[in-house]
Amino acid sequence: DVMPFARYVEPGRVALVADGSLKGKLVSIVDVIDQTRVLVDGPGSGVPRQKIRLNQLHLTKFRLSYPFTAPTRVVRKAWTDAKLNEKWDASQWAQKLANKEKRAQMTDYDRFKLTSARVKRNRARTAVFKSLKTKAARSGAFGKRNVPKSAEKKIRTKKAPSAKPAK
Repeated sequence: DVMPFARYVEPGRVALVADGSLKGKLVSIVDVIDQTRVLVDGPGSGVPRQKIRLNQLHLTKFRLSYPFTAPTRVVRKAWTDAKLNEKWDASQWAQKLANKEKRAQMTDYDRFKLTSARVKRNRARTAVFKSLKTKAARSGAFGKRNVPKSAEKKIRTKKAPSAKPAK
């Protein structure tokens, strides 16, 4: 069940600029110039209409509906009607980029706080896991043998020496 590729370079396709001075901005493809370049416009993200190389773009799942080579005002209307900025901010891709940015802005002290918080979380998680594991072992749902709650040790006594038959 392999999904076919569904993000085509087409008028209306929204893309993220991956390289250059506009890196991180959203644009919409207005027209395909040739095999390697497209005309883009980003009225909602402050990108003026310009040509850009396709290898500088990452195509997104979003697509605006407007006529071929539409003017900026038409693209702007389609952008706002589709609430593209809100949809983008809600997407996992945008959240990952925001988290990456936050991580890059962290100070040494922030990294220390994060590490200590992780340690606390992992200790709590391990304690809960171990308690669940022992509970499961006692009930017989986990492990090889049933461990009684108060496992009283049996007192081992030496066996009486057996009388060997005389030859």
